[in-house]
Amino acid sequence: MLALLLATAVGVGSASAQTPAPASPASAAAPAVKEDFKPSSLNQPGQEYPQVNSQGYVRFRVVAPDAKSVRASLGLGGRGGTTLTKGADGVWVGTSEGPLDEGFHYYHLNVDGGTFNDPGALNFYGGVRWESGIEIPAHDADFYALKNVPHGNVQQILFPSPSTNTSRRAFVYTPPGYDKNQSTRYPVLYLQHGWGEDETAWSNQGHANLIMDNLIAAGKTRPFIIVMTYGMTNDARPGAINSFDIKPFQTVLINELIPYVDANFRTLADQPHRAMAGLSMGGFETKAIAPKNLDKFSHIGLLSGGTFSMEDVNSTPGFKDKVKLVFVSYGSKELSGGNARAPANGAPRPDPKANAEALKAAGLNSVFYVSPDTAHEFLSWRRSLYQMAPLMFRD
Repeated sequence: MLALLLATAVGVGSASAQTPAPASPASAAAPAVKEDFKPSSLNQPGQEYPQVNSQGYVRFRVVAPDAKSVRASLGLGGRGGTTLTKGADGVWVGTSEGPLDEGFHYYHLNVDGGTFNDPGALNFYGGVRWESGIEIPAHDADFYALKNVPHGNVQQILFPSPSTNTSRRAFVYTPPGYDKNQSTRYPVLYLQHGWGEDETAWSNQGHANLIMDNLIAAGKTRPFIIVMTYGMTNDARPGAINSFDIKPFQTVLINELIPYVDANFRTLADQPHRAMAGLSMGGFETKAIAPKNLDKFSHIGLLSGGTFSMEDVNSTPGFKDKVKLVFVSYGSKELSGGNARAPANGAPRPDPKANAEALKAAGLNSVFYVSPDTAHEFLSWRRSLYQMAPLMFRD
């Protein structure tokens, strides 16, 4: 089942810019690019470029006087991009052909055939490498903004992993007040990243901690712990993703990480207070692991990472009785031709909305969310976490 699901994915785990459409007569009258460019919020300290304007266009500037060609490739697969032009001063400048989707995007520079990060931008792990990142301000960014509210803590832990013969890393978000209220115990969400990313993604690109801080401050969610660890996904390369084996990560998660977290944090260490969710390939991992371990998980979230059908439910003993929440989400642009496309084996194209409604009609707590005007990218998943968190652990 996992192999089939993985085969249907497009751009798994990679936030990507949208490739501008070719020019047409109808687009000839498009508004002119506004010259109100400002440095990206993800620039390195003191760096003026790249810049973003109020329409979502990006302007790049690279000092490379001896280069023959410079291009900014947007998205982990370089599916969109901007060709820069060299000036008399040896500085290359270029503006994107069209606006990018709101939210976070990976990119890198191609200089004379080589791949380099932009020295002006901060780096984020994606595509099995550290990529440059740029943020297009979102109209609804308030829910993940840094505010003057009580903040939780994100800490690194190193836990023993006999199955991999090493110590492995995870990041743990504890909510505001965790260190003060020593008698309080908390539910736990195990939250997985996408393909080619790692355990830093949900905090760095996803702002999961700020989303939770703001929700808790507004009284919209129950405080809970979030655990983010490496999903052992990078052994699967594009073109060979059907060979991905979930068993090693399942062993790490079930037999090593969960016991360590329960022993070292004040958790409510039982099935009703434990959840698993993930974005893209992290969602596929969630679907592969959680239903087979319903003695461990009661809340399940697939964010651009598959769907649950009634066939899945009926073939999983105890699903109807033990699962308290099934949350499935996508970006709206994915549903018009992305992750939900027809499987390669000729089976009908899955309809996640219809599946969610069927589960709800059968009496399950099934929620389907669509992020407006986004694709397979982090704004879809930030919004999804914002929608999902308040639904969890309602005792």
